[in-house]
Amino acid sequence: MKQVRVLLADDHSLFREGLAGIIAAQADMQVVGQANDGLEAFVMAQELKPDLILMDVQMPTMDGLEATQKN
Repeated sequence: MKQVRVLLADDHSLFREGLAGIIAAQADMQVVGQANDGLEAFVMAQELKPDLILMDVQMPTMDGLEATQKN
């Protein structure tokens, strides 16, 4: 079974860690990275090539909307 590779982007670390735990418990999903802001998410997405990115819209440095438009 191929796992869905997920990148998480949220500036609230507690929320991000909780979501990562839920996703990691799924046999068909794998968290490949976690970003603190939109810029970090953009860079990580280029490097990791995830299948899915779960991104907060309001984050510092670069918001989720701007990061999504750059990809």
